Amino acid sequence: MAGVYVHIPFCKQACIYCDFHFSTLQGDRALMSKAIVREAEMRKAYLDDTPLQSLYFGGGTPSVLPLADIVGIIEAIDRIFGLKEDAEICLEANPDDLNEEYLKGLAESRVNRLSIGIQSFKEKDLKFMNRAHSADEAKKCLALLDKYGFTNYTIDLIYGLPNQSNEEWLWQLNKLKEYQVPHFSAYALTVEEKTKLAHLERKGLIKVEEGKAAQHFKMLQEFARAEAYEHYELSNFAKPGYRAVHNGSYWEGKAYLGLGPAAHSFNGKERSWNISNNSLYLKAISKGELPSEQEELSEIDRFNEFVMTKLRLVEGIHKDELLGFSEAFINHWELETAPLLKLGKLKLEEEVYSIPSEWRFFSDGIASEIFRLKDEY
Repeated sequence: MAGVYVHIPFCKQACIYCDFHFSTLQGDRALMSKAIVREAEMRKAYLDDTPLQSLYFGGGTPSVLPLADIVGIIEAIDRIFGLKEDAEICLEANPDDLNEEYLKGLAESRVNRLSIGIQSFKEKDLKFMNRAHSADEAKKCLALLDKYGFTNYTIDLIYGLPNQSNEEWLWQLNKLKEYQVPHFSAYALTVEEKTKLAHLERKGLIKVEEGKAAQHFKMLQEFARAEAYEHYELSNFAKPGYRAVHNGSYWEGKAYLGLGPAAHSFNGKERSWNISNNSLYLKAISKGELPSEQEELSEIDRFNEFVMTKLRLVEGIHKDELLGFSEAFINHWELETAPLLKLGKLKLEEEVYSIPSEWRFFSDGIASEIFRLKDEY
């Protein structure tokens, strides 16, 4: 899949993350669907017997799957693990995939939430990001959602683009108001190594400015407050009752199971990941083998991930949550947070540590100042 894509596998308590990479799969889609179901059967013991609270189809473009396959996977997951009656079943899709026929079929399925990779309502931005869909397709897609009863969905937007003025960013935000979008994610443009964007920046043809992104983030916060969006996670905004169930528990450090090529799983103490090659994945599953590797997380890994994810949430970190770590880590926390509290980058109110609104754009950097380094032992 070409262009900008933000991929974070997460879920609510015990849940499934189905990760599809179909850009090179061609005619093997039916085989992949069967393999994913087979993997689920092989990994049933990975989760406890609690019915799942979410099922998330993401990674690559799962909407290229025939609807019958999506329905079949949902039925299989329900049979193998059990889905709560009100489980969030979310499907990632591109605007150009969500035509009337496809949306009609989804509306008749158990899929009850969509994650739509819009990224911009402006044609020039989409071309810059090498997106396959057009601005018109993005707008038509949102107009169709109401027709087919999809009231629970999220879209993503990118800010801090080169040549994106404050006025243009505000215009983008007002589109959220116009379409009454219940949930959205907004991400600052980042430059990844070995990408076209990195090449253009090195050549001096574009300039990605953190200052501009910080200004756009401030505008984002002001817009959210004015339009009653809850800024519940650093990059996520929801109308009341529309927080992402699946995503939310990733930030809470809950367990999840990933199925499919390149999918990751987490059970609280151990992380595992499947091989990314589609053919090798299919071959392993056909032989009754799990194509995955595992690593046990050290306390330092768990601590750093806990700090990073929890400080992105508006709820922050309650003092009692630190009791899940050894005394050395609690002492480390107190030592490293003291100067941040003094500078106002961190606040402590009613036993809860959180990042003040004016510093939230820098949340990841602030969290990294608290990390425990391996050479501290």
